[in-house]
Amino acid sequence: MSQHPDNPLLPIAPHGGQLINRIANAEQQAEFLSKADFLPRVQLDERAVSDLELIAIGGFSPLTGFMEQADYERVVEEMHLANGLAWSIPITLSVTESVAEPLKEGSFVRLDDATGRYIGVLELTQKYRYDKAKEALKVYRTEDEKHPGVKVVYQQGDINLAGNVWLLQRDPHPLFPTYQIDPAASRAQFQAKGWKTVVGFQTRNPIHRAHEYIQKCAMETVDGLFLHPLVGATKEDDIPADVRMRCYEILLEHYYPGDRVILAINPAAMRYAGPREAIFHALVRKNYGCTHFIVGRDHAGVGDYYGTYDAQYIFNEFAPGELGITPMMFEHAFYCLRTESMATTKTSPSTPEERVHLSGTKVREMLRRGELPPPQFSRPEVAAELARAMKVPMV
Repeated sequence: MSQHPDNPLLPIAPHGGQLINRIANAEQQAEFLSKADFLPRVQLDERAVSDLELIAIGGFSPLTGFMEQADYERVVEEMHLANGLAWSIPITLSVTESVAEPLKEGSFVRLDDATGRYIGVLELTQKYRYDKAKEALKVYRTEDEKHPGVKVVYQQGDINLAGNVWLLQRDPHPLFPTYQIDPAASRAQFQAKGWKTVVGFQTRNPIHRAHEYIQKCAMETVDGLFLHPLVGATKEDDIPADVRMRCYEILLEHYYPGDRVILAINPAAMRYAGPREAIFHALVRKNYGCTHFIVGRDHAGVGDYYGTYDAQYIFNEFAPGELGITPMMFEHAFYCLRTESMATTKTSPSTPEERVHLSGTKVREMLRRGELPPPQFSRPEVAAELARAMKVPMV
């Protein structure tokens, strides 16, 4: 169990030792608002807005802003920050040369969302060029523009803006305000429940029976489950976040012990970086207070870019204890027709023909064909909700 290094009775320490808070206080907010019409503006896309938010609430601790060149280059090359701390995904604000050119290092920059709303401030310390092809190959393991993460890298601007940021104010999530539990709050909730060990679960799909199985296996050995679906930007063909959240609510109401699960949203955007994103997801959940993190098959993968268990193998590239959170590795679970239960090859004597393999991709494909996922795939109540949302006729 990875606990606070100074006192094992305290909750797990945030990555880097301190939970970052970059939400402007009242005095800072008043100062920034007074300069609103005088600061140069940079408009953020959906992913950059998510990154700003997660930096501000401490989800990306120890980051206090968008990465300077030394951090960026070492993360891309070696999965560590310049100070040697493990970190696997570059967090950058990329703009075009025409946007970057008039901005002066050492000055403040106003950050707007896609609608032009003033949401944050960047204290610009660096402007630097970067190698897109190298970032694609190192972070995503491919230069293929069909990869959704690589596509974003190639389409974004050629200049990275770096420096500390402030979020002007923390607004309630427009769709899921009751599930907006930021790291300071999740840590407080774990402590209030007396949870010393908490396993985090990342998902961008509705939970199917294989997910449920590995979550419950993990729950047998820890105090609580932090079900933490990602609700930031995803691929166009992913199930919408509001549909997924209703499915989680239904599942928790009927099939989980209510006092041992906390459902909260992760405002992050998906990068589909496979192995590197598995490390990233684990570190973010550590900041939320999790001591353990579930890593299943093809974590954060897309298409055939990564091997089935590459996202598990990458944890071996870090020294013991370096990440400060314990990965819980699970094989691909399936419904076993012989034992009539969920299982893996570790627990089932079945032949391949007796195994019903499940995946979020298969569920999406069935729904698009107008088919209802069978009970071996999804709980009936969840299948009914998916069918209703995706306008699949009930048979």
